[in-house]
Amino acid sequence: MAISFANRFNADLLDQNYERWRKDPASVDSTWSAFFEGFELGSVQPKNGAVATQNGAVPATSTDSPLQTRVDGLVYAYRTLGHTIANLDPLAHERPTNPLLSLRELGFDEKDLDLTVGSKFLLGGKRMKLREMIGELERIYCGPLGAEFMHIQNPRVRNWLRDKIESRTAEASVSPEVKRRILRQLVKVESFEHFLHTKYQGQKRFSLEGGESLITALYGILESCPPSGVEEICMGMAHRGRLSVIAEFLRKPYRLMFAEFSENYIRNTTDGDGDVKYHLGYMTTRKLKIGGEVEVRLSANPSHLEAVNPVVMGMTRARQRIRKDTDDRKKVISVLIHGDAAFAGQGIIAETLNMSQLQGYRIGGTIHLIVNNQIGFTTLPADARSTTYCSDVAKMIEAPIFHVNGDNPLAVRWVSELALEFRQTFKRDVVVDIFCYRRFGHNEADDPVSTQPTMYADITTHPSVGTLFEKKLVSEGVLTQTEADALDKEMEERHEKALAIVKAAEKDQTINSFSGSTAAPQAPYTHDPVETAVSKENLAKIVKALTTVPDGFTIQPKLRSFLLEKRAKAWANGGPFDWAYGEALAMGSLLLEGIPVRLSGQDARRGTFSQRNSYLYDQKTRERYCPLKHITPEQAQVCIYNSLLSEAGVLGFDYGYSLNFPNLLCMWEAQFGDFANGAQVIIDQFISSAESKWQRPSGLTLLLPHGYEGQGPEHSSARLERFLQLCAEDNMQVCNLTTPAQYFHVLRRQMKRPFRKPLILMTPKSMLRLEAAASKVEDFTNDRFHEILPGPLLDKPERIKRVILCTGKVYYDLLKFRDENKITSTAIIRVEQLYPLDEAQLKAAVTQFPNGKTIVWCQEESQNMGAWNYIAWQLRRLLETSVWYAGRGASASPAVGSLAAHRKEQQLIIQDAFTLG
Repeated sequence: MAISFANRFNADLLDQNYERWRKDPASVDSTWSAFFEGFELGSVQPKNGAVATQNGAVPATSTDSPLQTRVDGLVYAYRTLGHTIANLDPLAHERPTNPLLSLRELGFDEKDLDLTVGSKFLLGGKRMKLREMIGELERIYCGPLGAEFMHIQNPRVRNWLRDKIESRTAEASVSPEVKRRILRQLVKVESFEHFLHTKYQGQKRFSLEGGESLITALYGILESCPPSGVEEICMGMAHRGRLSVIAEFLRKPYRLMFAEFSENYIRNTTDGDGDVKYHLGYMTTRKLKIGGEVEVRLSANPSHLEAVNPVVMGMTRARQRIRKDTDDRKKVISVLIHGDAAFAGQGIIAETLNMSQLQGYRIGGTIHLIVNNQIGFTTLPADARSTTYCSDVAKMIEAPIFHVNGDNPLAVRWVSELALEFRQTFKRDVVVDIFCYRRFGHNEADDPVSTQPTMYADITTHPSVGTLFEKKLVSEGVLTQTEADALDKEMEERHEKALAIVKAAEKDQTINSFSGSTAAPQAPYTHDPVETAVSKENLAKIVKALTTVPDGFTIQPKLRSFLLEKRAKAWANGGPFDWAYGEALAMGSLLLEGIPVRLSGQDARRGTFSQRNSYLYDQKTRERYCPLKHITPEQAQVCIYNSLLSEAGVLGFDYGYSLNFPNLLCMWEAQFGDFANGAQVIIDQFISSAESKWQRPSGLTLLLPHGYEGQGPEHSSARLERFLQLCAEDNMQVCNLTTPAQYFHVLRRQMKRPFRKPLILMTPKSMLRLEAAASKVEDFTNDRFHEILPGPLLDKPERIKRVILCTGKVYYDLLKFRDENKITSTAIIRVEQLYPLDEAQLKAAVTQFPNGKTIVWCQEESQNMGAWNYIAWQLRRLLETSVWYAGRGASASPAVGSLAAHRKEQQLIIQDAFTLG
């Protein structure tokens, strides 16, 4: 029976197990074994600079230690530090050294090298000369591959990696067929890049030259997919090497690639503005000669390095769901390709890594491939990071990290295969750091010699990896020089033939670049009304689920009264239904119709303002219960997740999920609306522009709490103005709603139309439980969404002299002031959907008042914020009259910090709305 490590503080037990372990390490629990191994190896002290113990005594030098302990320490040292002297840099003139791995530091002298030694920690205790042991350790840990895995705390994971690394066979064991296949892949890439460089001089392409082994790594993964149960790869990468990956790995036809380089090329297959060729996505199905096929999807992405990472993770999770791969998550994998400077420098890397094991975001691990150019734009590592390696951030999740020399494609291939095997075995992230170089500057028009003269002096004379590998294979007799030359000629002829086709097609205008694209055309936007009402019978089913808990479930008494009983009473009385109730009914109704729902965000399960309570917790056991999961047995799935404290990473993930699962209502909620600015890159580069750039529609819904209640600058504004500034070409919908029923209908409308557009909602705070804003049951059963919503009148239309237009919460302040002051000559109209603006409906709503000559726009936000700058010119154009502004003056900060000052400002705004003009 194994003894638990939890009893480690029992001294007698410790001694007993230590003696057992010394005789037979397998006789104790693996955790004990790891502890004793570390204890013995950690007890070795270097000769120089010996450290005093707690009682002030200086321990004996390592030469005084037992020989076996020193030998075991040597093994441990090479496993831990061997990567620091590995032959990783293709440009290095000599191998690096580390004094901590010198014989002297490890407690040995030259005369000890012929001692016959062995270690139960290495190669099964095989006996050999000390010099042979060091040679074997250097072959394993200090050759073209440097492994970092000793930081992993789980001994099962660590030992698995150790065994795999130390059982790696020599390069000679790789079959000639595999070697020839690797060479062919490299030659294809180099030939393609050289062809582009000579035929399209001066054009940016962000070539892969110097890092061609990336293709070797990708093929190592791809060809291992069928036996590993992988059916699909979701990929993301920046622009460097992208064209080669698309052409040579995803097999986009050369004629389409070359067409995009033509000076006369205009993309005619998208409705929007398009994007440069090295940002576009592509997808294909690779049928492998070794058997099997794998679908490969490369996501489109902007120049914002690493921003695509969480997007691809979300896309991967969605594809896993589609392939019914939500348990093992082995059928669909994520491969992310990074640059070294970006991996170390971009904060979204840490956000993405942190998601890797979380319930709502895990995808069974990601394979990270770093194309380590050893330089940023013009910035060297010494100025770009505070860590030894660019990959060190991945240690935060205890990911194994493999550094490999890019000039050794066999090592690259082997470690890539290992990375996939690790991912499939442990469902964890893994990093492959390919040390290479960048043959040209940041782009082909950039001259790097002025800033890195010595580095580029080496690069200029350094042979390509394909050239080096070809020479190696010829010398080994794997192929003849004639065969190698024929391979080069074959590739060149392929490119010339494809270019001739492009030139001929340019004359006939017959090129169709849509083939294989990730674009997804859809129907145009329309303001046509959508039927979103739900029968009372279906609402009753939802309400029953929302107002009951299982027998024996101990709900908090406050929640029973505040939530369950109150909701049951509202249903019995036909209302009032507050905001969270309307939201729950919308989600429940979609679930009954077979439409799944996903909501994630910071504290989303309870809601920032304790309004949602989508999960109930047993007060005795903390067992969780989600009422929306228990409406009917046939309903669709609902997933509501509390996210990590991240905006960019989580929003990117949910956006990616929405791309690959369009028939799901996918929502992301910010804790407060202004927190969304932490994800501005995702909003700007993906959500607002992806359909125009890449024709990738998304139905993602953003819930952004917004409203001025005196909570200060950071919790008032969701920056409505920024979203409106991004609006054009019907790219997304921006709404500021005023009733739970409107919220209910807009969520349902999101899934009921033949097109998908992002939906940006300014959601309420104080209005969540405002009685004046509550809805009645008939608002859900007999109504629909209204983009323009007139308020009640106190007089006949012809007697209306003033029309106040507004959006959101300020409507209720205006309504209260009008009613309290019995102002009968004013109409108030709510613009519920600001974009796309239904101009015809808005004009009709205003012109129904023939004598309403005074038009006022009222808003809570400052004059340089909110909707004013967006809507003022449209109102003047539509109504052909001047429009007064009632709101706060322009300000640098969204709101004042004083509650008293806020109330004073709010009062003046409302008064101005009724007196200006």
